[in-house]
Amino acid sequence: MINTPSRRTIVFGVFGVATAAGFLARPASAVAFEDRELAKRFRDLSQNGNSTCSAKFTESIASMPPMARIKGSCCSPMDLKRYGEQVKGLVKYRSIPMIPTDPYDIPAATAQQMLPYYDLKLTGDEQKSYDYAMANSEEKGPCCCPCWRWKVYGGLAKYLIHEHGFDGNRIVDVWDLSDGCGGAM
Repeated sequence: MINTPSRRTIVFGVFGVATAAGFLARPASAVAFEDRELAKRFRDLSQNGNSTCSAKFTESIASMPPMARIKGSCCSPMDLKRYGEQVKGLVKYRSIPMIPTDPYDIPAATAQQMLPYYDLKLTGDEQKSYDYAMANSEEKGPCCCPCWRWKVYGGLAKYLIHEHGFDGNRIVDVWDLSDGCGGAM
């Protein structure tokens, strides 16, 4: 939050600035810079990924150094337009550290923390939220196949439901924004 003599201004990262007088678009130069940075990250992640859908990769997560990163798409090529939408959409969840801010660049430490939640037994109402997300997300689950991402993001959903009171609709939103299988959707 930035305090100015005439009004309080809240900076909203990639979207713009909200002021007491209303929402202001960001300057074109800032948008162009962010687009270049996003495109640079996209190139790096799409060309230098280490993510695979193999069971061996899933098992390897437990022994990864916590500072390691799980990068790139595991099933289909990444799509720049969709990637930008996802990164911008995930901004609204930045107050919850367990939700990765980039669906194609996951800290190994986060994945390691979420894996055990996959086996968490939810209460009846919690399970209904999880089942709703399974039936209504674009992939009909956390991703397109039962790989490391399925277990990590399935665990993330159970964590969010159990620890943060997320309902099925919010889990669908997180899963749809976090889809790291690649493609344009």
